[in-house]
Amino acid sequence: MIQTPDFSYLEGLNDVQRQAVTTLNGPVMVIAGPGSGKTRVLTFRIAHLIKTGVPPANILALTFTNKAAREMKDRIEVEVGHHAKRVWAGTFHSIFAKILRVEAHRIGFPNDFTIYDTDDTKSLITEIINQLNLDKKVYSPGAVKSRISAAKSNLITPKLYANNEELMGLDRMNRRPLIYQIYEKYVARCQRAGAMDFDDLLLQMFRLLYQNPDNTREKYQNQFQYLMVDEFQDTNYLQYEILKLLTVYPGSNHNICIVGDDAQSIYSFRGATIENILQFESDFPELQTFKLEQNYRSTHFIVEAANEVITFNKKQIQKKIWTDRPAGNKIKMVKAASETEEGKRIADNIIEQKNRHNLKNKDFAILYRTNSQSRIFEEQLRRYNIPYRVFGGLSFYSRKEIKDVLAYIRLVANDKDDEALKRVINYPKRGIGDSTVDSISQLAEDNDMSMWEVLTKIDFSQRAKKGMVDFVQLVKAFKAKAASSDAYATAQYIAKHSGIIDHLKADKSVEGLSRIENIDSLLDGIKEFVEDDELEVNEEVTIDKSLTTYLQTISLMTDADQGEENPDTVSLMSIHAAKGLEFKSVFVTGLEENLFPSYQSMSDPNLIDEERRLFYVAITRAEELLTLSFANARYQHGDMRFNDPSRFLEEISEKNIDNIITTTVKPTFGEPKILGAFKPKQLGGPPKVDVEGFKPSDPKDIRAGQKVLHLKFGEGDVKSVDERMVASILFPQVDPVNEKRIMLNFAKLQILE
Repeated sequence: MIQTPDFSYLEGLNDVQRQAVTTLNGPVMVIAGPGSGKTRVLTFRIAHLIKTGVPPANILALTFTNKAAREMKDRIEVEVGHHAKRVWAGTFHSIFAKILRVEAHRIGFPNDFTIYDTDDTKSLITEIINQLNLDKKVYSPGAVKSRISAAKSNLITPKLYANNEELMGLDRMNRRPLIYQIYEKYVARCQRAGAMDFDDLLLQMFRLLYQNPDNTREKYQNQFQYLMVDEFQDTNYLQYEILKLLTVYPGSNHNICIVGDDAQSIYSFRGATIENILQFESDFPELQTFKLEQNYRSTHFIVEAANEVITFNKKQIQKKIWTDRPAGNKIKMVKAASETEEGKRIADNIIEQKNRHNLKNKDFAILYRTNSQSRIFEEQLRRYNIPYRVFGGLSFYSRKEIKDVLAYIRLVANDKDDEALKRVINYPKRGIGDSTVDSISQLAEDNDMSMWEVLTKIDFSQRAKKGMVDFVQLVKAFKAKAASSDAYATAQYIAKHSGIIDHLKADKSVEGLSRIENIDSLLDGIKEFVEDDELEVNEEVTIDKSLTTYLQTISLMTDADQGEENPDTVSLMSIHAAKGLEFKSVFVTGLEENLFPSYQSMSDPNLIDEERRLFYVAITRAEELLTLSFANARYQHGDMRFNDPSRFLEEISEKNIDNIITTTVKPTFGEPKILGAFKPKQLGGPPKVDVEGFKPSDPKDIRAGQKVLHLKFGEGDVKSVDERMVASILFPQVDPVNEKRIMLNFAKLQILE
């Protein structure tokens, strides 16, 4: 008997959402206003594809954070079961990195290529600038990096760059006429080192498809029969060209669905172009468009204010956001004499709103145009003992001690990685000076080989020789360990025998101890990576716990993918970082001319429009309470500046404004406490398991019907075990409904009965 698919999830959608979910073939554009249920539409659409017979492995869903991809797959799994694991879902960079790990050799890169981060890129550019004897004050590595990144994002190779009179003329005007040479050498050095930067993950994917070695393009066109792209308004030229290569070809049904909102296009500084979404219909004339205009997030006055503001932008897809939520509270404005007073009044208002509206810390967000504005708010929140979390600070993986350990790991995974080698060849110190390192680098350049090859083939002076011999033997020992051990055992061995931990132990300061704790935390993360036994597959079960896979995983992490230490904290973040989030109460701060909108946008109407879209995004993060603040004076670049209120404030009509607060709101209890530092509380974890009494059983002994114990998930019931040693287990303490797919060869399970 054929079982009819369960489409009950369609009943919870409004008419336009349902049409967007069930229109599966051909090009589809979903214009999703803020709070309109965009994520539901995207996930239910994928679930609907699977339930109507499309194999999950033929579906590609591209997002802008790995966290969004994980949440999407979790939601799909609720509807279709573990088949959701086979959907290709991830960021552009993570999906393309995964493909390039298989195909890179076809375009001249090793499949175990290194992914260079921003620091690696700047380091290599700095070295090239030095080799060319150029002035680093004129040829700033950061500026050169941005120039190269923009060129790659627009498919401009070094040769095309050198022949482009507009680009060359601009460089001459900025007294940097040799950028094209730096670009040319940078590309050659990356190729030689077997390395790709973040832009290359897109550019080399384009090359792979465009040049089509061994019919690779047809392979992935057949693989990805249905494409979905979230936040399409944030794509750049290169990303869109890759999508076209995957969808526009003879016999194609152009099964591509884009979801986005032109009114929330705010990333032009990263290369994103609003033109992609505005011109999508001209590229796909048979397009079907659905506008999600009902806002389920915000109350009436907030929605009306957002509509008023965005009407001042000329280039946009017309829509009218509406809500049937109650009118709620009108918008408040805070006028402060200075930035310090602005911070104090916002802290006062948080206390008042917590008491009046029974809100928690996590219900609040303080948003600002630039990260440097966070300092004042941090100081005031500490005064009142209000716990907070700043988003966009120094990433864990950007800390020196972490990058040092990872450099050794990178070198073991790919000995052509010159940037990793330069970082650790004399750390901890082993008598190899900068001049020797420069000589090695120059020999590598002259002989078109990696620095590692130079070290292993060329003789050096006796003084530096011992240090280099010791270093080569050390790395070879690490490689031998990696060949016979998993990523955790190898990393632990590297951390211990590299000398880094002993070097840090010599520093008895609090900072020194903190650095050792950070390395311990890194090792804990690698162990978790190795022991994570929950199934994550596409077409087939792939078990890869190598150093290369681990490095790829962390290289592609963003702030949005990090876990929370304490969930009940006020969130402080730039408006760019707040996109996609929502809070019951939002404070949008620093609304002054030359700050928001930024002084850099004043001469360009298109940039003013983007600043207005940024303000629109800020407003629509608020569910119930919205406060807009500005200061008459604030320090900027060391000088006291007196700015006019932002023009955006004038674009909101008086009917949506409550009042302008000009007197300090007194806290409703006690005096504030002065804290030296904020220490978040520890979270309660998953089911507690007695680690000492835990004894893992032989995986071969695990059968369906048994009750087992897992260190992370607690007690579970084994529902089935297939021939690949993959078990379906229900852990009721974690999820009473959905089973987890566990790889028994990696799992540690104790049979209970």
